Amino acid sequence: MALKSYNPTSPSRRALVTVDRSHLWKGKPVKKLTEGLSGSGGRNAHGHITVRFRGGGHKRTYRLIDFKRRKWDVAATVERLEYDPNRTAFIALLRYEDGEQAYILAPQRLQPGDRVIAAERVDVKPGNAAPLANIPIGTIVHNIELKPHAGGKLARSAGAYAQLVGREGDWAQIRLGSGEIRRVAATCMASIGAVSNPDHQNENSGKAGRSRWQGRRPHNRGVSMNPVDHPHGGGEGRTSGGRHPVTPWGKPTKGRRTRRSKRTDNMIIRSRHAAKKRGG
Repeated sequence: MALKSYNPTSPSRRALVTVDRSHLWKGKPVKKLTEGLSGSGGRNAHGHITVRFRGGGHKRTYRLIDFKRRKWDVAATVERLEYDPNRTAFIALLRYEDGEQAYILAPQRLQPGDRVIAAERVDVKPGNAAPLANIPIGTIVHNIELKPHAGGKLARSAGAYAQLVGREGDWAQIRLGSGEIRRVAATCMASIGAVSNPDHQNENSGKAGRSRWQGRRPHNRGVSMNPVDHPHGGGEGRTSGGRHPVTPWGKPTKGRRTRRSKRTDNMIIRSRHAAKKRGG
């Protein structure tokens, strides 16, 4: 995957760095595999803003992605790779031998014309999918289910992957990108390979307007506000806030642990925090 830089014809073009997408399909997506998408503007079902600094952005069509990969023992050919505005990874259009079409997350090194399959046992080839119980230990995987038949939930963004590091009884052990080692039921599905578009992290927008196109509004700092608007506000001239960082409602931030689900604590063999202390 290559990065594109641009001639400095303007201040924003000078800094602009994008991923080369010349190898992707130039036309529209398959209509029967799409549906409408309306923006929330950061608001919940009651109309209250729950995520600040969201709104606007370019109109998008949602592509229906097959995260479950439950069409077993039917080989499919990769027709093309496509850009998806709803995610950082690229997607691949499959055509199965019975004529059905479907979109999946495109792994790295998957090319048009390749054949992929989801089955009980598969070759270790990018794009193939199988239960964790039948994937060799040490394999790089993505789009991993947390519950059988629930669809992939882990390692779905650009460049993401996890590694199958062991099995014990009915459980598989996977190492996530954060360093966390976690138990997952061995009957859960996973796809072989790492997710495409690893250079996404090296992009540079070049200007604030590109963030507006993506639906991100300007983010104003607490220290630039008045005391009535934010705990960090006020003061003569510039200040550092004068207290530990908090949200506009006084809740500690930057370092405060937010994990609440003790129900799944027994699934975590080694936490990501422990991994960082040991140096990964």
